[in-house]
Amino acid sequence: QRQSWENLKRSINGTINRLSPSTIKPLIHTLFTTANLLRGRGILARSLLRASQASPQYAPSYAALMAVINTKLPECGELLLTRAILAFRRGYKTRDRNVVSSTLSLLGHLFNQGMAHELLSLQILTVLLDGDPTEDSVDVAVGYMCVVGRQLSEVSPAGVHAVMERFRGLLHEGSIGRRAQYRIESLLKIKKGGFRDYPTIPDEENLDLVEREDQITFELGLDDEGLKKEEGLDVFHYDEEYDENEAEWAKIRAEILGDEDDSSDESGSDSDESEDEKEIADQEFDTGGGQEAKKTVVIQDLTETDLVHLRRTIYLTIMSSATFEECTHKLAKMDIPEGKESELINMIIECCSQERTFLRYYGLVSGRFCLLHERWQDAFEEAFATQYNTIHRLETNKLRNVAKLFGHLLHTDSISWSVLSCIHLNEDETTSSSRIFIKILVQEMAEAMGMVALKQQPATSTREWFKGMFPKDNARNTRYAINFFTSIGLGPLTDGMREFLKNAPK
Repeated sequence: QRQSWENLKRSINGTINRLSPSTIKPLIHTLFTTANLLRGRGILARSLLRASQASPQYAPSYAALMAVINTKLPECGELLLTRAILAFRRGYKTRDRNVVSSTLSLLGHLFNQGMAHELLSLQILTVLLDGDPTEDSVDVAVGYMCVVGRQLSEVSPAGVHAVMERFRGLLHEGSIGRRAQYRIESLLKIKKGGFRDYPTIPDEENLDLVEREDQITFELGLDDEGLKKEEGLDVFHYDEEYDENEAEWAKIRAEILGDEDDSSDESGSDSDESEDEKEIADQEFDTGGGQEAKKTVVIQDLTETDLVHLRRTIYLTIMSSATFEECTHKLAKMDIPEGKESELINMIIECCSQERTFLRYYGLVSGRFCLLHERWQDAFEEAFATQYNTIHRLETNKLRNVAKLFGHLLHTDSISWSVLSCIHLNEDETTSSSRIFIKILVQEMAEAMGMVALKQQPATSTREWFKGMFPKDNARNTRYAINFFTSIGLGPLTDGMREFLKNAPK
């Protein structure tokens, strides 16, 4: 048994030492043939960790090897992932940059191969950037983001957005050195390009060996307390049931190698059978395919997967575009179906409200859409009424941005001034939130148009639209509106109401 153990160690270590993108396929077959990977999973995990620390540039190959093994023997994949997490925690605690960076390189490629959950990557980035990060931790975080950024953007765009906002915050704070600032600026450019030069799995290296649906993903977190290194698996132990266990492994190995042989045989015969299958399919199509083919099954998607995908695409387009023309062009090319206009409008409003201050970019995008087609203008006008009626749900900063957005659309005549007919400025029909909204809306228009032009607007438009905002139905409401506009510095707008109040019967 000891001799067999020594042979097992030599086989695994020798295979890992010879591993490269060009040798990975034959070495995988050799590894399954010559080594009991269940018995030697501790040796395999230790060898891969040591190899990744000595040669981080081969981390994609090590992750690809483990991705294949993990589909057949998930015990091996889970052990490697557990030890990699523990190695990162230990290296981060002792401030050993070499251990941290090399371990993260392996963890990043394990995530790209689908073995690690995206939550682990987000936790790692949070730990590295939390509090008052050092230049080393920022540098390591940038490197890790380059490795996982493309895949992470697909599975968790909100998480990537939060991480990039943290990077921008560090850049604006100026508390880090010049080198770290330069690294963050480089990352922002890479992110803007969609991590084009950092593919999830490099195509030219032939490391995409496992179908995504076949991979087993482990939801291990960075802060999991139950992680065990299982160092006992690295050393020799006498096995009283050695023969039975070896026989069991022989069966497992036969199944694994049999599957591989079957898959290779199938791939070879697929080309021969494809023409026959195509002919049969064509014949079925020509003859109607029998009674079964005539039955059409309508599948109704109740999970709203398409809707979620549409929202995600709209969000990513808005946040990644450099100019408002580029954003409008990309969104217009999406051919959003009629009836779904509100999805685009609501996403623009939501993105605008999330900013610290109002960005004119959102106003220009919205205005351009209103000019493109009447259906977009109608959708924005409906959104105005919806937002005003539910404005109490928004925080003050979000409320301010939304008000400025609609103020921009009004003073540029992108939407009709008739939307103001839903506003009734009196003590009974307004709340503190709606009054703040009206204040910022009118101040935005006054600043852009000038007081004279804004004052003349009711005369040039249909007066009915402004009856609620400048009430003349009774003296109580008129006084309330006069006091409101005077208190926010827009007294000249009240001249008409003051004249009405002056001539009103006592």
